[in-house]
Amino acid sequence: MTARLETNKNIVRRYREAHNTSQLNLLDDIVAEDLISHSMVPGVPKGREGGKMVHQNVIASCPDLYTTTEDLFGENDKIVERWSMTMTHTGQPMFGAPASGKRVQVTGTSIYRIANGKIVEHWADMDFLGVLQQLGLAPA
Repeated sequence: MTARLETNKNIVRRYREAHNTSQLNLLDDIVAEDLISHSMVPGVPKGREGGKMVHQNVIASCPDLYTTTEDLFGENDKIVERWSMTMTHTGQPMFGAPASGKRVQVTGTSIYRIANGKIVEHWADMDFLGVLQQLGLAPA
């Protein structure tokens, strides 16, 4: 494995740890301000600050949000992370529904493009329908 690939993997590990501990200020050192997110929630500002806003909204609804990296691999300037996430809806309304106390488990994949030591581009895919079903907001 090249040193650059290991450095890029460590950037993604730091990104995940910043989210898991809600230390979003740490993202300033590892995420480009003008981050291009191909999976951003509609109506949310672009860039790093928009990503922080999405995280803060999810934490307000599910304070115990935690994501585990299951696999991490890459090539050139891209790192792929297969992850699993758990959370319990005990906080603010989510998707218009009041807190249900329901625990959600979901899996997903993220791809990060890294340049000059920062995440500059991000793609993500997760079982969003499964989240809605587990919350009782969509039929099984």
